[in-house]
Amino acid sequence: MIETIYIARHGFRLNWVNTNWKSVTGLPRDPPLAAYGETQAQELADYFLSLPAEQRPTAVFSSPYYRCLQTAKPTSEALNLPIYVEHGLSEWYSPAAPGTGLHPRPAPAAELQAYFPTIDPVWSSLWHPSRRGEDLPQLHARTAGVLGALIPEIEARFPGAKRVLLVSHAATVIALARALLGEPALPLRVGCCSLTEVVRREGAETGTGRGTVGVLGGWRALRLVDGAHLKEGASRDWGFEDIVIANGKVIDDVGVPGTENEAEDTAGPQQRSSL
Repeated sequence: MIETIYIARHGFRLNWVNTNWKSVTGLPRDPPLAAYGETQAQELADYFLSLPAEQRPTAVFSSPYYRCLQTAKPTSEALNLPIYVEHGLSEWYSPAAPGTGLHPRPAPAAELQAYFPTIDPVWSSLWHPSRRGEDLPQLHARTAGVLGALIPEIEARFPGAKRVLLVSHAATVIALARALLGEPALPLRVGCCSLTEVVRREGAETGTGRGTVGVLGGWRALRLVDGAHLKEGASRDWGFEDIVIANGKVIDDVGVPGTENEAEDTAGPQQRSSL
């Protein structure tokens, strides 16, 4: 049974310091980490390695975006753990404006393994965000759905994975923390490579086929978006108060040019694969 969940935001992005950045994977809107972000990722790994063995993560799950995989890589290598790619932890995009195309969908784990050899493609993502984007209620519904599927699936397939690290993005980190703690309006500002740590409440248990029972609201926080493990602390923090709202709703985003005629692929819960 999972006892502890660590949630980290990716490190500092290259596109924040260099407007001429190039996508390593060729995927639009998929910047790598800046050198500073790579340092933060290593500091995160060093922190986990400094913990007693019984407190270190025993499984690593990451968003499929390059910056998150880069952030997960040093921890994966330091702890000798594979990275499992979960699309349900992906970046949040607000709804795509009509006629502007769809948002990006990163490659599957088997293809991303070419860039990050410690990825284990045996894990098939349990959830895909919509390429048409999400409003805030849909983002929160996605993270709740992901957790309701993810935690019981990990416990069923990897019973020894008692402490799990999730590497994701600022908005998704906030929504994940809110869902786990059962606090839908919890105010959080998430800095790069900051760390959230939650532990299971006594009596909050899950099991195969039990879905969200004991998952949503079944945890208490030991730390929230903390940057104490980083030499310079967490940087470039972000919160939902930073989004632009019009008429009570988040404003539309622009889809990727050239995808206007593409059909939306399957979004939401995905068919589970077995080992």
